[in-house]
Amino acid sequence: MTTAQIVLSVIYFIVSLGLIAVVMLQSGKSAGLSGAIAGGADTFLSKNKAKSADARLARMTKWVAIVFMLLTLVLCLVPGAAA
Repeated sequence: MTTAQIVLSVIYFIVSLGLIAVVMLQSGKSAGLSGAIAGGADTFLSKNKAKSADARLARMTKWVAIVFMLLTLVLCLVPGAAA
């Protein structure tokens, strides 16, 4: 392996861990429904705060996934990277 391949592989590993972490931090789509059934009363500010955090995580997931896919293509196109 060349130095470029090693560096790309390390970056690929870090991005993959980041993608896993961002996906795991997101709340499930059914979380709002269970709170409504249980009768949980949230204030207006806490609801908006949760939505903005979820929206930020969703945006971050999209960008990290795009970087992950681009790195996958680059690693496949670099000669000698795939064994």
